Amino acid sequence: MYKNFQEIEKRIVAAREPYIIALAGSHDEDALVSVAHARKKGIIRAILIGKEEETRSILRSIGEDENHYEFFHEENEGMAAKKACQLVAQKKAQIPMKGLMATASFLRPILDKEEGFIPPKGLISQATVYEYRKENRLLLISDCAINIAPNYEEKLKIIQNAVRLGQQLGNPCPRVAVIAPVEVVNPNIQSTVDAAMLCRAGQRGQIKNCVIDGPLGLDNAISAESAKHKGIVSDVAGRPDILIMPDLGAGNILTKSLVYFGDNSPSSGTITGTTVGVVMTSRSDTAENKYNSILVAVLQSLSEA
Repeated sequence: MYKNFQEIEKRIVAAREPYIIALAGSHDEDALVSVAHARKKGIIRAILIGKEEETRSILRSIGEDENHYEFFHEENEGMAAKKACQLVAQKKAQIPMKGLMATASFLRPILDKEEGFIPPKGLISQATVYEYRKENRLLLISDCAINIAPNYEEKLKIIQNAVRLGQQLGNPCPRVAVIAPVEVVNPNIQSTVDAAMLCRAGQRGQIKNCVIDGPLGLDNAISAESAKHKGIVSDVAGRPDILIMPDLGAGNILTKSLVYFGDNSPSSGTITGTTVGVVMTSRSDTAENKYNSILVAVLQSLSEA
């Protein structure tokens, strides 16, 4: 299993011809820095869709040759996202990437029932891949940006999507912790009920290729000492590969807390459950983390090729 983004980069650089990314909302310095870095590594080529003159100006300011890129001028962010997805559908690009625009604008064409990238009866979800330096490994957190208040069936699909990503990261059977405010089932807290049902479904083989436990509090999911102190005996508690959050609010706050209160460990944002790799990061993400998101999306694409 890959332990960090450097190992993913090494795998991708040696893999094949560069992937073509369609960057929607290209007039963003951090996004362009990440794209330029990936281009210099031989990982991608890029089509830039956004405010063209502003995009060109940023490229010049970071010392990047404009002649390496193809441009489409588009000031409307919704139309820029649509153009990026059209280029992917037409096989002129392989990966759409979110630049300077709202998440809703970027997702709209991806979710389109006729022209989007969701398989029948599928559900897309977001996953954050976090470089957990304390234990020298990668940790997945889902869903932090798309599904607002998922029910049991939706959480089941979120787990399946996250497990697939875990496998693409080299882990054939990830350990999945279903997070709730407490580690006991409380009928008044729906997330604990959902977690218990998901755990039982995993035990019966209804959710495959993973080991699931829940409900688990964040403390005893992450800390073996905390789990031991609370008398929790589990194959997952204290050593999870995937954290399934109870709702978008909890996931979003957790991942942003890791960035702003943590040790500034690298991370990436990606979409799972789509038929193509997708780079979806927050507008406030650093250029480094946007580059990491490119790495993960290319790895997903390689795995599906």
